[in-house]
Amino acid sequence: MKKLFFAIPLAAILLTGAIPLQSASAQVQAGGVAKDGLWYVGEGLKPGDYFSYKMCHVDYKECVNFVMDVWIAGEIMTGTEEKWLAEVVVYDGSKTVVGHMELGKLAPEPTGGSEELGPYRGAFKSSIAWLSAFATQKEPKAFRDVSWGKIANIGGEQIIPTSIDKVIVPAGTWEETVKISWKTGGYRSEVWVADDFPFPIKASTVTHVSEGIPPPEYKFELLEYNENVQENPFDGISSSVDLQVLKGCPQISDKTAVKKSTVNHMYQIHVFYGPEYPVQGCEMEWLIKFISKYDDTEFLNQVQYDLFVVDNDGVPLRSIAQEQGAQFLYSPSGQAIVDIIVDEEPG
Repeated sequence: MKKLFFAIPLAAILLTGAIPLQSASAQVQAGGVAKDGLWYVGEGLKPGDYFSYKMCHVDYKECVNFVMDVWIAGEIMTGTEEKWLAEVVVYDGSKTVVGHMELGKLAPEPTGGSEELGPYRGAFKSSIAWLSAFATQKEPKAFRDVSWGKIANIGGEQIIPTSIDKVIVPAGTWEETVKISWKTGGYRSEVWVADDFPFPIKASTVTHVSEGIPPPEYKFELLEYNENVQENPFDGISSSVDLQVLKGCPQISDKTAVKKSTVNHMYQIHVFYGPEYPVQGCEMEWLIKFISKYDDTEFLNQVQYDLFVVDNDGVPLRSIAQEQGAQFLYSPSGQAIVDIIVDEEPG
């Protein structure tokens, strides 16, 4: 692997990274599975259901992981439409976002809710609830079906029940799930669903690319599931956005730019961060661009990297990737936005 290493003296941050090489893909045959029953997104959903997912989506910071907890509080009328009311807490790195969203009854896709949850609602709709484009309460799909439909925007690839699998996730063990899969750009995307369970248990999907290793489109796994939760499990949890306001934290508007080459002079790193002077306990936002040394308009892609806080001798004290439960941060396109909370004292 080619290694990237970069230091930003002002904020005492180090970036390291690598660009992975291409690997081969496996071939899977189409078909149905030998299991009776129908399934649709939202099957069996009811008040009191509590779900916790670790997830990411390419449209939100290029698939940076966050945890989304959802509690079905009850029903709500929006105009003449009856919907599910879901209370939600998102744990996004050092950020906590509290709010609610409205889910449709025919297909439990988010159709409204708290403004602060906007990007997370979009990620939920395009990942956990994505199969509702093919399997709804009105049109459930059979596990024995050869195909559940086609994805038009990638050449009409078939979405198929592929196999019956045992799946183990932090929420528990499902002895019989059905793997729903489709092929894109020579690679398989896979989602595991369980009969009589409202949402998929696990997924690993990729975006369509013409060459190279495809970046993930979305990934998720179920961390926890409980039924008949009668009281709001999120009482007492505060949004970090509200806490930032109470602390008088500076607004992140204009950013300070740092542009340098890596230590081996093979690549350029363009970093824009704000606020200019970090404040302990407050948020800091980073826009990082990985650029070719030959052309300022050419972005590197599929970059593995990390952000470190270091001491005066360059010894890492804090890894942002490790705080997110990963070995490294990842940028499919060569551009990344990273939010952190400054824990350190000035200096």
